[in-house]
Amino acid sequence: MKYKRILLKLSGESLMGDRQYGIDPKRLSEYAADIKKVLDTGVQIAIVIGGGNIFRGVAGASKGMDRVQSDHMGMLATVINGLALQDALEDAGIPTRLQTAIKINEVAEPFIRRRAMRHLEKGRVVIFGGGTGNPYFTTDSAAVLRAIEIEADVILKGTRVDGIYNADPEKDSDAVKYDHISFDDVLRKGLKVMDTTAFTLSQENELPIIVFDMNKPGNLLRVVTGEQIGTTVNL
Repeated sequence: MKYKRILLKLSGESLMGDRQYGIDPKRLSEYAADIKKVLDTGVQIAIVIGGGNIFRGVAGASKGMDRVQSDHMGMLATVINGLALQDALEDAGIPTRLQTAIKINEVAEPFIRRRAMRHLEKGRVVIFGGGTGNPYFTTDSAAVLRAIEIEADVILKGTRVDGIYNADPEKDSDAVKYDHISFDDVLRKGLKVMDTTAFTLSQENELPIIVFDMNKPGNLLRVVTGEQIGTTVNL
């Protein structure tokens, strides 16, 4: 395997499947099957999930809600998604731990770096919920922060498109896909990979990002084995 320890970033919207809202159990099962194939190779896996399928803090704030209150609601949405994914993984026979940046002791462990790393070393999948625990930070920022803390080799950003393009491929049929691109070129071209805070943090810590289509079965394993899937962002 090309990577020993990965952090997989999933959007909340990816859990909707073909639905307009909420969580699609079929999509969860598909993700669990893909994750199990990678775990069986001995790769250590941590996961961060967004909460946009349930509630998005920025959207709430744009409608007049207090931003801090909205972001706290978004953090709780990520915990709900984490619990759903944990259930799907355990149904697939995968030992899993959910750790949260905000204390919800009845349903999840608090985030403790050393404990998280020990879980990974023992072959457990660790899901990080609750974002960073602070308002004004996205789950992209949480993913990069946790990846750095647990010393992950790479961030794998699973999306519904197969990489980074110079335009939106869903709107522009002439959009060109990049197989490899540098952090500097992403910023210079104004491409949307992650929010600026998360992206800059990744760049400063020389942590590569791979953007790929998570909805195609088998892609996660192909990325981890080093096959050229999606777009790799590095120095």
